[in-house]
Amino acid sequence: MVSIIILSYNTKSLLRECLTAIFSTLRSFSFEVIVFDNASKDDSVHMVKTEFPRVIVKTSDENLGFAKGINLASCSAKGEYLLFLNSDAVLLDNKLKEMIVKLEVDKKIAVIGGNLLSDDNTTSAPYGSFYNLAEVFRLLFYGKKSRPALKQDFSSVDWVSGGYMLIRNEVFVKSGGFDVGFFMYIEDMELCYRLKKDGYSVYYFMDARARHVGQGSSNRTFAIVNIYRGLLFFYKKHKARWQFFVVQLLLFTKAIVGIFGGIVTGNKYLRETYFQALKVVV
Repeated sequence: MVSIIILSYNTKSLLRECLTAIFSTLRSFSFEVIVFDNASKDDSVHMVKTEFPRVIVKTSDENLGFAKGINLASCSAKGEYLLFLNSDAVLLDNKLKEMIVKLEVDKKIAVIGGNLLSDDNTTSAPYGSFYNLAEVFRLLFYGKKSRPALKQDFSSVDWVSGGYMLIRNEVFVKSGGFDVGFFMYIEDMELCYRLKKDGYSVYYFMDARARHVGQGSSNRTFAIVNIYRGLLFFYKKHKARWQFFVVQLLLFTKAIVGIFGGIVTGNKYLRETYFQALKVVV
């Protein structure tokens, strides 16, 4: 059985679409759906309980973030496999069975990620290379992640997005789950980083597609600030001290450039966003 775990935070309409797609699309295997609500104010919980009585609902009195919310929800999961799915993701096909078979055949694979598509049907970078220094520089100053070329439907990659991630329940528990030092963003990459260090493989399956709105429960400022926090936490935890300081410098430089650009162009959003990001670094 697969336990599908969805974190919800003020995404009532998107969550309804997500759940509708799950029950109308998935066939030929047993699954349960667990929604963990992070103190939503938009009546999401009532909607789920009323319209989707099969769904198990867990609630929190405060917003615990992605990592901690998923970890808590997974504690009650009965499935051999866990599927983490964003509330703003809508399944477009029934490829989950193929992902399960792949995990059953190769016990060294711990995680398989699905393909998250933007509204224009382009892939929204749901996989990538680990954030080494060159990768951080590329992300900050070019706005792009490097992604390994895919040679087949199932491709070995460094990490996949937690927005559409299938993982063995046993492996997730053994790993300690997502590190709750990450509130949101970077935690998926860090989990895959630890799993690979333990000898497991991470795969991406491009044929398993879901339409992804993106930042359904957040905004761009929130994302940038928490990516800053996540990168610093990752480097402090896993990398040499000198590399941590280099990342600090890169983040500081990007924030200064963003603030200056906002002042010159009169872009209040840009100026205020990177001022908040700067406070994370200093």
